[in-house]
Amino acid sequence: MRNIVTVLATSLLTHIASAAPLSPYAGQQSSEIKSLSAEDVQSYLSGKGMGLAKAAELNGYPGPSHVLGLSSELALTRKQEDQTKELFKRMEERSSFIGKQIVEEERALNDLFASRTVTPQFLASSMARIGQLQGQLREAHLNAHITQASILTPEQIIRYQALRGYGSGAVVPMDHRHAHH
Repeated sequence: MRNIVTVLATSLLTHIASAAPLSPYAGQQSSEIKSLSAEDVQSYLSGKGMGLAKAAELNGYPGPSHVLGLSSELALTRKQEDQTKELFKRMEERSSFIGKQIVEEERALNDLFASRTVTPQFLASSMARIGQLQGQLREAHLNAHITQASILTPEQIIRYQALRGYGSGAVVPMDHRHAHH
């Protein structure tokens, strides 16, 4: 009888476990910083874009990394290429500097929860710091796109958009429509 109960209980638990949907977080509980994947951490530390400048990219403001990757197709002048390389270097340095701070703040937030010392006040303070840093990071990427658009001609911007697959709805920023400086 005891064996039958054990078999039935095991069967029931197996059925419940298999019927319950797994959390999308399953398997992440052993991460060092629970809120960030290893890929997120690497992107922050290396200054990657992470889609932060999508508003600029899709509205006619090219990104320096992609412009460099398309330099021959865009027929960049030597001066444009040098300016773009310098712009990318400054953006990457600034972004990785801010990204490192974000990772450290996320680690501190994680530690508050892991040590069970989080309070509403600590949480509010942590969120304010993380939010401010994320805003600065996004601004660094968006500003790079604005500067990049000023380096290119309107024709190069239209070509860039076509090469990036944005189709025939090419947009040239307003300050480029009448004259290029």
